[in-house]
Amino acid sequence: MTIAHRYAVVDGHRIFYREAGDRAAPALLLLHGFPTSSHMFRDLIPLLADRYALVAPDLPGFGFSEAPDRAQFKFTFDNIARIADRFTEAVGLARYAIYVFDYGAPVGFRLALAQPERITAIISQNGNAYAEGLSAGWNPIQKYWQEPTPENRAALRPFLTLETTRWQYLHGVSDVTRVAPESYILDAALLARPGNDEIQLDLFLDYAGNVALYPRFQEYFRAAQTAAARGLGQERSVLSARRR
Repeated sequence: MTIAHRYAVVDGHRIFYREAGDRAAPALLLLHGFPTSSHMFRDLIPLLADRYALVAPDLPGFGFSEAPDRAQFKFTFDNIARIADRFTEAVGLARYAIYVFDYGAPVGFRLALAQPERITAIISQNGNAYAEGLSAGWNPIQKYWQEPTPENRAALRPFLTLETTRWQYLHGVSDVTRVAPESYILDAALLARPGNDEIQLDLFLDYAGNVALYPRFQEYFRAAQTAAARGLGQERSVLSARRR
């Protein structure tokens, strides 16, 4: 099994992606979270490539995809989802399942809302769509939503440090020797690129728009499950591994 590493140009932006498997097989779009990239799927892809056509993009501002100038591109989840939708068209995905993780969830759920006929299944790992899923760790970010001051923005910068990124990988792990250090070192290095900190802070602020969409996401889940249960329309299932 070979993983191909490619770029697609979407609305003038270079989007990096990993691809494997037979394109005639059922398609699975893998959408990563913060602060990582498609690199997080490097071990999963070989396990699934004998059964699925796998495509794993780096979202704009993450991984090896282009990070557009903030003066020309507003970093919101709406805009990232729009690029993700155009990306699926650019690489020829007409119908596909989505595997969503963290930030990948509000992106993938937007794809499902916009074009539900394309989505064959949703697999959610740490992909939140419920207010109950926002832990106490979100308190500083929620404060920024309520009062988007320079001081509250600056208070979120510790989320972008190597120490915090390492903690996300190692917290609760019983044997840290099994976690490859290049994973969190790569994430931290890409976060440290000039200007990327402001992109991430923009997305922290815009995440409030995802919470506002939770009722619509939940209605989609209910409608999709109802359609599947009654055998109507396209086969569709929604699976949730856990809430954050």
